Amino acid sequence: MGLLSMPTTNLRALAAAPLPRLLSIAAVLIASILISMLPGTAVAQGAAEGHSDVMIRTSLVAESARPAAGEQTTLAIVMQPQDGWHGYWKQPGSIGLAPQYDWQLPDGVTVAEPAYPVPETLLIDDLMNHVYEHPYAILVPLNIPDDLDEGTPLAVRVNLQYLACRDDACIPERATLSTRLTVGDGEASARHQADFDDWRQALPRPLGARATYEYIDKEDTGERIRIAIPLPANVKLEQPHLFVANDGAVDPAARQDFNREGDKLIVETVAGETLPDEPLEAVVTIAGGTGLAFQADAGSVAALSTARHVAGNSAEEEQASSTVGVMLTALLGAIAGGVLLNIMPCVFPILSLKVLSLARLSGGPREARREALAYTAGVIGVCILLGAGILALRAAGTQVGWAFQLQDPRVIVGLTLLISAIAFNLAGLFELGGFNGGAQLAEKGGAVGAFWTGVLAAFVATPCSGPFMATALGAAILLPPLAALTIFAGLGFGIALPFLIFGYFPALSRKLPRPGPWMQSVRHALAIPMFITALALFWVLGQQLSSDGLVASLAVVMLLVTGLWLTGLRQRSAKRWPWVPSVFTAVIALCLGWLVPAAFSQSADSRNSGSQSPDSPIADAANESRQLLSFDESRLEALRQQNTPLFVYFTADWCVTCKVNEKTAIDRQTTRDAFQQAGVTTMVGDWTNGDPVITAFLNRHGRNGVPLYLWYAPGTDKPRVLPQLLTPTSLTDLVAE
Repeated sequence: MGLLSMPTTNLRALAAAPLPRLLSIAAVLIASILISMLPGTAVAQGAAEGHSDVMIRTSLVAESARPAAGEQTTLAIVMQPQDGWHGYWKQPGSIGLAPQYDWQLPDGVTVAEPAYPVPETLLIDDLMNHVYEHPYAILVPLNIPDDLDEGTPLAVRVNLQYLACRDDACIPERATLSTRLTVGDGEASARHQADFDDWRQALPRPLGARATYEYIDKEDTGERIRIAIPLPANVKLEQPHLFVANDGAVDPAARQDFNREGDKLIVETVAGETLPDEPLEAVVTIAGGTGLAFQADAGSVAALSTARHVAGNSAEEEQASSTVGVMLTALLGAIAGGVLLNIMPCVFPILSLKVLSLARLSGGPREARREALAYTAGVIGVCILLGAGILALRAAGTQVGWAFQLQDPRVIVGLTLLISAIAFNLAGLFELGGFNGGAQLAEKGGAVGAFWTGVLAAFVATPCSGPFMATALGAAILLPPLAALTIFAGLGFGIALPFLIFGYFPALSRKLPRPGPWMQSVRHALAIPMFITALALFWVLGQQLSSDGLVASLAVVMLLVTGLWLTGLRQRSAKRWPWVPSVFTAVIALCLGWLVPAAFSQSADSRNSGSQSPDSPIADAANESRQLLSFDESRLEALRQQNTPLFVYFTADWCVTCKVNEKTAIDRQTTRDAFQQAGVTTMVGDWTNGDPVITAFLNRHGRNGVPLYLWYAPGTDKPRVLPQLLTPTSLTDLVAE
């Protein structure tokens, strides 16, 4: 594990938390358990050197550059978080990692326990964390032996490892700090004396008397701990909080009840799972952020009689304000992610359906606004329905994530039928009444058509997991149902926003070309991306079904197209009831489309057998040189124990972003050569047909969909999460680091 070993209380917090809690938008803290402890690059030499490439800048400052022999001086490890980032106290709370030190000192020189300033509380979901969100300093006493001559040089060096976190990320960082001292008269440096005065002022004041603690087993609330702290009754308290340094002694997120009993302050809270075998070390905050440090011995704490209640604070009481902040952040992320989805390759073909409508309505602002609202309603409605489906299925215990509907080949067949029908309509095989009916029918059909276009756009857009979406959708799973549905609605609003802007700003609409004969040619040209979309869906079916199933699905589509062709013939001949052939074949095609996948389904192993599935014995030999494996958690753990560099990624055949990344970055000869030379093993998780194990793994990494790319460097046991959009050099640069 290295120096940044995980506190056991964090492991218990993760084990006890329900899965949705682990998908908090505060991936900031979850990442401290899940991401890799990679060696950092920050190196600070002395106090003057700063770094812009680290999230918490560090430096080492000595109070005296000439410490006296046989005396003690103080070193300050100065931590300067960038805006929005924070570091951790020596007991980080529910989630997080405390700083770790590896001192390299001259013979005879020693350091004592570091002194930390009073921490702050940071509640995200129901995880309480003990952090510093502003610049701070950790003071370390340095003991100089008495047998050193004046003028003896002292090289002091510390390898520091710490965790820097913010709302959407956690980064393990490392710094090598050093300073050179000389044995002298012990006079403090005037340059830094004011800083040391301020840093000491931020330390908790030592409480002169010892406290007493007792574990109490209550039938209604379980095991609790009660602490009696000697404190005069006239000492003012303002929102007190107890920070316990002993790992596992208390539940950091539990409610803390403070009561007065004469000259004692009684604190009662939920006990942790570890009974301390030494005195309890803690800090209690009082008025003005002042902290009192004390030790408590095991003993008897009398039950409260006429005690006066002072305060109680807990995760539950702060949850409302925390939820509002998380919700607003996630909502903005969902809207931004929805807007960006419009330029993603999985959505762009569907948007071509609105080009003709925008041009046709450029002269009618009222109709344009009506269609814009209808389109927006369709998009938002589908996003809310899909979100509600995810929440309902997960509440029932089913592991599903975003785009879960496309893991069912029956849905793919249905989408293929719909996309094919749209493509042949744009190509002119048949006509829809809304295109050339009377004005009143066209107006009504336009709004209805816009609504269903929005439905289709949102439904097909969901396989994409673009920028900002991972955090937003992770938060949606965490939040209460109503708030979660608001996030899904925000995603739909973002998808519809460009068309909504065109509809409500006539000046933009007037810049579009006026209706004319050119529209028919453009309409036929726009059939091409729809045919490409249908072809992509057929390819997805080829990954989900056997070859016979793919042929059967193609036959179903051909049946529908035959009915549409007959409808087109009847329309051009002006015959009555032209839609009879289409309706008849559509009903049959939908029925067959529901039955075909069940009749020709195949397992993931057999589906990949034609391309040497990584799980098959043949593949083990064929891929030996490439070290390509299918995802398996037990095998992943075994490889991690072997100190093997690992690249693990999760994909789906219906995820266009995944396929683009594979083409441009993963399945490149230069990447394969670099991985082979470095001995990198690649592990692939296929989420095409859904997999509860993969879904749970994605959830633990704050994702509800694919793609997800993880890099395990040698000597680490936690991954580095790579961006969702890879560049051609993204992976080769990892090997070169």
